[in-house]
Amino acid sequence: MEDKILRKLFLGFIQIHILHHAKEHPIFGVWMLEELREHGYNISSGTLYPILHTMEADGLLTKEERNVEGKIRKYYSITEKGNKVLMEARKKAYELFKEIKD
Repeated sequence: MEDKILRKLFLGFIQIHILHHAKEHPIFGVWMLEELREHGYNISSGTLYPILHTMEADGLLTKEERNVEGKIRKYYSITEKGNKVLMEARKKAYELFKEIKD
């Protein structure tokens, strides 16, 4: 039960994390999985890829397919809308963290 609640809560954090990195440089799924794991988010590709697809459908990310060593890799970059959402999320996160810190 608690795991399910935490997964819902962390979904927003994961999306902010994705937007942050997609603003720095184009990202791809395997790289993002590794990055999230470094920050304690243990999610599978079966969880991440639907998040990326939804964020693309919502206009937060754009996708570019590139041929990498004979395989198609999908790279995601932030859109103008995604950047606005990220800026607002940063403000809200900052306010929340100021309030809840020790």
